[in-house]
Amino acid sequence: MDITIEYLERKFDEFNNRIFKGELPKIPLKVTDVKGFIGLCSYKRKFGDDNNTLVPYDFSISINSRLDLPENEIEDTIIHEMIHYYVGYKQLEDASSHGPVFKTMMNLINENFGRHITISHKCDAEEAEQSVDTSRRWHIIACVEQTDGKFGVKVLPRILEKIIAFHNKVMASGKVAKIELFMTDEPYFNRFPTSAATYITFVDKEEIRKYLTNARHLTIEGNEIIEW
Repeated sequence: MDITIEYLERKFDEFNNRIFKGELPKIPLKVTDVKGFIGLCSYKRKFGDDNNTLVPYDFSISINSRLDLPENEIEDTIIHEMIHYYVGYKQLEDASSHGPVFKTMMNLINENFGRHITISHKCDAEEAEQSVDTSRRWHIIACVEQTDGKFGVKVLPRILEKIIAFHNKVMASGKVAKIELFMTDEPYFNRFPTSAATYITFVDKEEIRKYLTNARHLTIEGNEIIEW
């Protein structure tokens, strides 16, 4: 079906009122035609008034028009991303991007509203070919372990100063136990945005490790990056 901004706005209002009790403020809704995701809730993080807690802000939801999906699957994708928005906006602590808090909300919505939301969209072979960017290009990957046990990943620009600045700023937050840097051309990481902002994407640690098996391990020494 044809996905438009007007359609997304109408569905956002409908689901916000019916499912989320009108608690979600309006945010930018985008129609995109890129490879790598079907739906995406994105936001930035900044330090709050206590200068110690990272607070999410600048939310947006993007829905991919590349795939010709049935409307019920598009609706489930929109609700999926609205759950991410709700968890972030309410600053609910979760173990990962699809942790217990997310799964509990998803299961309740499926049960109470007859939806079929899943953790990830199950693409058939044709959809997978359309949606996944399999080109190989080099990425700098930062794996971030927080002191509370959460694990996140960040794709950084291949610019020495920005890599070092990201590393030093995130480590100085007091919330991070360890940062590991890798260089890889694994296509899996094409799905993540590249930036030097300090926010990270929370992911499953073991899942990410599978894609770093053949990566080059990097370390920072002063103002230089050294390969192990």
